[in-house]
Amino acid sequence: MSQETSEKDRLDTIFKLQQGLSDMMKLDRYPKDTEGRVSALCTAIMHEAVELQRTTNWKWWKTPVEFNEAEAREELIDIWHFVVQASLELKLTPDDILDEYKKKNEINRERQRTGY
Repeated sequence: MSQETSEKDRLDTIFKLQQGLSDMMKLDRYPKDTEGRVSALCTAIMHEAVELQRTTNWKWWKTPVEFNEAEAREELIDIWHFVVQASLELKLTPDDILDEYKKKNEINRERQRTGY
């Protein structure tokens, strides 16, 4: 099995788990249209990103505390849940994500090569 196949299988598993969770949820307050759902998921992603940031010592005026990596990982996985759900809403498959990621990665690499 190639590394790419193995990675795809993992992403397929994540997508299936997220779809299963979504199917279990009571979604009466979830927006009915794709644009509204993606917008709501963007809001959730931003809030979870702030929760992740709060696990760090970003406040230079405060006495630092020990970094809680387990808490940071949990917040990052919360972000993953919403990113995967947004992917499902936009009908992106794991193959689509890999293809789009490769395209954007090459653009970003070219930008670095040319002093972007």
